[in-house]
Amino acid sequence: MRYELTIALRYLRTRRKDGFISVTTLFTAIGVMIGVAALVITLSVMGGFEASLKQRVLALSFQIELVKAGQSITDYREIQEKTAALPQVSGTEPILIGQGMLSSGRGLGGVVVRGIEPDNPVITSQWAGYMVQGSFADLLKTYNPTVPGEAPPQGAIAIGLTLAKKLKVKRGDLVRVIVPIVGENGQLTARNGTFVVGAIYDSGMTLLESNLVFMDLLRAQNFFGRGNGVDAIDVHLKSLDDTENVARMLRQMLPPTYRVRTWIQYNQSAQAGFAMLKRVYSMVLMLLIGVAAFNLIATLIMVVMEKRKDVAVLMAMGATPGEIRRVFVFKGLIVGGAGTIAGLVLGAIGCFALAHYHFIKLQREVYGMSTLPIAVDAISFVWVAIAAMILCLLATIYPARQASRELPVEIFRA
Repeated sequence: MRYELTIALRYLRTRRKDGFISVTTLFTAIGVMIGVAALVITLSVMGGFEASLKQRVLALSFQIELVKAGQSITDYREIQEKTAALPQVSGTEPILIGQGMLSSGRGLGGVVVRGIEPDNPVITSQWAGYMVQGSFADLLKTYNPTVPGEAPPQGAIAIGLTLAKKLKVKRGDLVRVIVPIVGENGQLTARNGTFVVGAIYDSGMTLLESNLVFMDLLRAQNFFGRGNGVDAIDVHLKSLDDTENVARMLRQMLPPTYRVRTWIQYNQSAQAGFAMLKRVYSMVLMLLIGVAAFNLIATLIMVVMEKRKDVAVLMAMGATPGEIRRVFVFKGLIVGGAGTIAGLVLGAIGCFALAHYHFIKLQREVYGMSTLPIAVDAISFVWVAIAAMILCLLATIYPARQASRELPVEIFRA
């Protein structure tokens, strides 16, 4: 072990005459620990909010969407086969979008009807966790009339929990769907039909739950009079990192009449907002670590003043100014390193407690979730540790420099 490190470790020991300095050193390490723990926990919470929002938004919207300019897509099966052949694609989903009114006799609301393939693996894997009553498989069932002599329901639909409460319906109840139909001559007519509430989902996003209704694609095509066409094809990826790469390949592969849109284009504001918040919170909490670093400067200055005679003896024995500087740099790094390690451990414990015990509750109607989300990123821990150690290293420069400039003759004379 270098003798500078040995001396630095010895200066950390508590002795009666410099007990105040030792207590100050302890509180400096605690300050670094609190700052580091607060920063890693905050970054984990922000990452959790970002991941939760991204997951919910992408579950209800597209990752890559293919649309045809000014017309519906009739050859969507062929397009699906070509798109699914790309190795980065996990699946595709044809969709049809229509607007209408939903009435239960106890409530009325405007809705957006989304025609989907209920047995599509992409759909079932994404929505299985959001279903609170029934499943998308119920949209494929054939239902008998509830009253003898009446026409049977035209099928089933899946509605959001917020809309179900608004209409005062539950799974198995009948609702009437009224939609506008535009004829070939441009004449506007209305069509209505009776459907069964086959499933109810809870996505945590109140705005979408109160407006978005799912219907089997074939029934939606017949009900809206769209023939065998769809409005768009959603492309799902194995990794969102491949979004731009796959979008570029699709633009090259498809005819120019097709437009390729990505989730990044429609969520840039949310992404930028979260990135800005993480930067702001990081800067604010780094200032907390900076305050602890300034305390480290004061502590080392007091140590230098207390150890002037020790420094003089070392220099008289042949220690160079660089070696004297290293003594106090090592002491500062030991204090900062201890605080940083303790802060990382405390932050990891805090993240584990928040993720598993959910003792912080959120208002679900506002945030779309009832507990604080946590997404622990090891890279964030590494960067916080590096930043904290750099601040502690900078804090040692001035005291160490002052200690190395002491002249032994002047110290002994004093």
